[in-house]
Amino acid sequence: MSAQPVDERVDETTDGIHPVDEKLPALKLATTGLQHVAAMYAGVVAPPLIVGAAVGLSGTELTFLTGACLFTAGLATFLQTLGIWKIGARLPFVNGVTFAGVAPMTAIVASAKDKSHALPVIFGAVVVAGLLGFLAAPFFSKAVRFFPPVVTGTVITLIGVSLLPVAFGWAQGPNPAADDYGSTTYLTLAGITLLIVLALRRFTRGFVKQIAVLLGLVVGTLVAIPFGVTDFGPVADADVIGFPTPFHFGAPQFQFAAILSMCVVMVVSMTESTADMLALGEIVERPADERTIAAGLRADTLGSALSPLFNGFMCSAFAQNIGLVAMTRIRSRYVVATGGGFLVLMGLCPMAASLIAVVPRPVLGGAGVVLFGSVAASGIQTLVRAGLEKDNNVLIVAVSLAVGLIPITAPEFYHAFPETAKIVLDSGISTGCVAAVLLNLVFNHLGAGSREARDVTHPMEAGEEIVADGAPCVP
Repeated sequence: MSAQPVDERVDETTDGIHPVDEKLPALKLATTGLQHVAAMYAGVVAPPLIVGAAVGLSGTELTFLTGACLFTAGLATFLQTLGIWKIGARLPFVNGVTFAGVAPMTAIVASAKDKSHALPVIFGAVVVAGLLGFLAAPFFSKAVRFFPPVVTGTVITLIGVSLLPVAFGWAQGPNPAADDYGSTTYLTLAGITLLIVLALRRFTRGFVKQIAVLLGLVVGTLVAIPFGVTDFGPVADADVIGFPTPFHFGAPQFQFAAILSMCVVMVVSMTESTADMLALGEIVERPADERTIAAGLRADTLGSALSPLFNGFMCSAFAQNIGLVAMTRIRSRYVVATGGGFLVLMGLCPMAASLIAVVPRPVLGGAGVVLFGSVAASGIQTLVRAGLEKDNNVLIVAVSLAVGLIPITAPEFYHAFPETAKIVLDSGISTGCVAAVLLNLVFNHLGAGSREARDVTHPMEAGEEIVADGAPCVP
């Protein structure tokens, strides 16, 4: 790899503190933390809006449910970034409501005879899945040794590529069913926002450069006002104070089928979180080892188990924020913890939450192209160190990427499979990750391929090169 520019290094600070543990000035913490919230906001509010609409909640109740999910996302982010005991990866790792649970939760709603009981059933299933996941975390984390660079690079690339369609969808407008979806107005606003972010990254320095995405969102929102796209109605209608009262929708109920479906989602979530932690560890140059992953998974699962207490859903890692870390080069976990504080504030102050909601979806889409593309670029950087001169590794990357891209390029590919199976199969990150791990075992560890497997001495090391005749070279 080429050497990084001096001002972009991630070496320890002059005080000997790793950038991940660096405490930044208050203004910088606030602005960069808010930037993380802006990047993840749409992803946090989408699940409660979808599930709440399926249940048939009123506008007031829907706002309450959304605020509760923001509040619990903030608590889960605190657990991840600040940590307590052996809980929390202590990396700049954002947690929020996982979209993987939307399909099974809406299925639970559809199967309920009385839809007013659907949310307590969902909450009960999330509690059980979270507690079981918490107990399984130390065992699940042992899979880290099966993630050499050829696997992590593939998964990181898939994370970025899988998120890009989200950005493209945002760029086309807020409502896919509307006649103006994908109109030139929306696409122009997305393009303007993208150009603003790129210009700020290219022609500014220091702090302004680091908050380029936030500034791009602000300027893009202002530009959108004459187009009639910016809606300030949510701010005017929102309450100033609102606390997510525990068990507002009723005490959790426990049904086996619902619990089983949410346990499957938990496995998917833990798989994606493991991949995200490995990706983030690479980006911040603090590789996520088995202990870090176990602690991170404990935070994920405990946050999920506690979330229903405040009427929230299952929590998981937000991969889009990894792109923000990669692009801004700000590694401090306290920045993300500050973002968690904003999320808690939004949960307690609906009016504050509505300010982020003002940002038009096309503006988010323009910024998302940079964020999510940065994740994919980080994956490619990792693959450069993965030993792609080996035929086996080329095959692993080729097939794993193909499998992971199926849900994006052919969304109906698994339409004949059971709904439970589609929870896993429709996640390209999960299927690509499983494919990469299995193929790496087959080609680099089992049988005749074991010689090449021994070249990889540590999960995060690239290993020795193989010359043309197959004999290992001594570095």
